[in-house]
Amino acid sequence: MKLFVLIFTCLITATLVAQQSPTSDQTAPPGQSTAPGYTPKYKGDPARSDSEFAALSYMRVVIRAQKLFNKQYDHYATSLRELVHTGTFTQRMVNPERGDYTVGFKGKKDGYILTMTPKNLDAQHRSFYATEDGKIHGDESKAADADSPVVILAIRSAK
Repeated sequence: MKLFVLIFTCLITATLVAQQSPTSDQTAPPGQSTAPGYTPKYKGDPARSDSEFAALSYMRVVIRAQKLFNKQYDHYATSLRELVHTGTFTQRMVNPERGDYTVGFKGKKDGYILTMTPKNLDAQHRSFYATEDGKIHGDESKAADADSPVVILAIRSAK
């Protein structure tokens, strides 16, 4: 009987510990810290906070809109206002103030630079940089640029 109680207690304890341990989907990749309470929105989510998730989502919308605009007009939009009603880019998205981030955009007919600069730069509010190649670069210590590590590929092909 004592053996049964011991085994039963061990099983209950193991079950409780397993329920409290985070799954591999909820932990950050090695070397990446997430904000307390941040839950990745999808498998492979590179964001470290809800603010970063919103900034990266905005960048993906702009990059996709630029790809569609270029396909239709054979050049890129030179302003965010030109992108309105292209893909899912709306009039509201022209405003450069995006919560904890500010949008930077420099467009030319043959390319563009899109940046997201956080109001406070830290590990959960990295700066981001992207061009027509569809790669989003991020940096937690300075303004991101083409030499910063790639955080995510927003589109498979920019052509």
